Amino acid sequence: MCGIVGYVGSQSALDVVVAGLKRLEYRGYDSAGIAVLADGGMAAAKKAGKLANLEKELVERPLPAGSTGIGHTRWATHGGPTDLNAHPHLDNAGRVAVVHNGIIENFAELRAELAERGHALSSETDTEVVAHLLAEEFSACADLAESMRLVCRRLEGAFTLVAAHADEPDVVVGARRNSPLVVGVGEGEAFLASDVAAFIAHTRSAIELGQDQVVELRRDGVHVTGFDGSPAETRSYHVDWDVSAAEKGGYDYFMLKEIAEQPKAVADTLLGRIDASGSLTLDEVRIAPGALREVDKVVVVACGTAFHAGLIAKYAIEHWTRIPCEVELASEFRYRDPILDARTLVIAISQSGETMDTLMALRHAREQGAKVLAVCNTNGSTIPRESDAVLYTHAGPEVAVASTKAFLTQLVACYLVALYLGQVRGTKWGDEIRAVVRDLSRISEEVEQVLETMEPVRELARSLASKNTVLFLGRHVGYPVALEGALKLKELAYMHAEGFAAGELKHGPIALIEEDLPVVVVVPSPKGRSVLHDKIVSNIQEIRARGARTIVIAEEGDETVVPYADHLIRIPATPVLLQPLVATVPLQVFACELATARGNEVDQPRNLAKSVTVE
Repeated sequence: MCGIVGYVGSQSALDVVVAGLKRLEYRGYDSAGIAVLADGGMAAAKKAGKLANLEKELVERPLPAGSTGIGHTRWATHGGPTDLNAHPHLDNAGRVAVVHNGIIENFAELRAELAERGHALSSETDTEVVAHLLAEEFSACADLAESMRLVCRRLEGAFTLVAAHADEPDVVVGARRNSPLVVGVGEGEAFLASDVAAFIAHTRSAIELGQDQVVELRRDGVHVTGFDGSPAETRSYHVDWDVSAAEKGGYDYFMLKEIAEQPKAVADTLLGRIDASGSLTLDEVRIAPGALREVDKVVVVACGTAFHAGLIAKYAIEHWTRIPCEVELASEFRYRDPILDARTLVIAISQSGETMDTLMALRHAREQGAKVLAVCNTNGSTIPRESDAVLYTHAGPEVAVASTKAFLTQLVACYLVALYLGQVRGTKWGDEIRAVVRDLSRISEEVEQVLETMEPVRELARSLASKNTVLFLGRHVGYPVALEGALKLKELAYMHAEGFAAGELKHGPIALIEEDLPVVVVVPSPKGRSVLHDKIVSNIQEIRARGARTIVIAEEGDETVVPYADHLIRIPATPVLLQPLVATVPLQVFACELATARGNEVDQPRNLAKSVTVE
């Protein structure tokens, strides 16, 4: 959600910050603002709506030039998306400016205290109290970093804060608790942002901020402490992608670009995982083989699309390792008192590595003594840092809110984890593992083949733009694919879409079938699961007999489904467990095209944020 940018240097802060905010638009927002330190004072502008509204305001009422500034794109939590509630927020004297991501849980109590001391707060936000508290502390110590440390010790909740003060014109201060914030270090300049995309055009040198840390940015360097003022250890890293990777590259939407990037993303996730002998070498898995051999239960925790990847992972983990596997919605996990111990392996899946529900589930698991392995796409993010091991997906930046290449690479990573467990525990022979790896290595080309045959899918999607409902059916690993297809349509087309296990059709959902209702059916291979294949063909016949329009996804060479398919989408024949890697792609294209035909914003669907960093 909210995008944050801070800058100290010699360039125009206005230009740097606004450009950074543009690169963070994908996170989702409903207002934007900026503050610049100039001429001994603080100048700010903020507007509800898209960043273009702020840019228009800056043209009509320009801010003075300055080389220190902070900016924000807000996704409303406390208070509606109005000009007044937009960030930055200033104190009554207009000397302090603050931007904020997260939720301050004790803001009402703090607001009441400030009101008693004569402060006049004008917005409905929880953020504004921080500006006033910082002003109070600064009046006593004349040190913004120390003021931030003192204020943070009073705050409850999850938050990232970035602030500037007119009396320290060459300083920007940030603080982090349970919410993302990363430092960029350049030559004679420094950056703060909620995502490296905001400053990747200027530097690829980044520093991780840990939990409960405050960072002070100056032109000549950065200084990091804990909330208590103690020196803090940090880790520097190099961002391994450049600014062009976060740009559209000629595509109308980031989502289209990211769908097209999936063959490369899948290949990159496999790269370097196999040694010369054909054995898996997952360097980021720092859990000792002996500990993995003692695991007697695997629990996957994730949200949204990542949850669907976990459902598919369950089939592979149980089949290849014979370890029981549960898949849990991270948002529900810790509230049902799950049974965990030192022999439980928890796999936490998150594209951003900052998903708050997943992070809190991870922490609960570690408190119970379980080992945690993260599957993540973002180097240096919180979830990998707090896990015992991490497998990075190497998908590159994913900007569109609706996840595509992250999903496929999460699947590949989960397959690798399952195979690695099978290798360590001896439930899979070396030649069996090598055979699966060979199949995985061909998936990249097979995804490319699917992408080359998608024009009929696009035409079909455009023809269905006026429909109100689409249903999705699948069996075995096709069931989570059906759930993912329905989720994509909900996210992008804003229409009713549901995914069902095909075997449950006669247990209620068949009542929804009516004349000309589009029903997408993911058909398993007739070779690997012939019994399931026969049963789902019967399901297709049942819904077609009741007037539904059948849209069938089936592998090449499967002629059994032809008489019952109003629309047939062919995918390459793959081993059963790997079929989701190719079967999901047409559903991504279908949802994107249908949303476009309905005139929707594909990259930034309404009400959604890329990374959900509050519970």
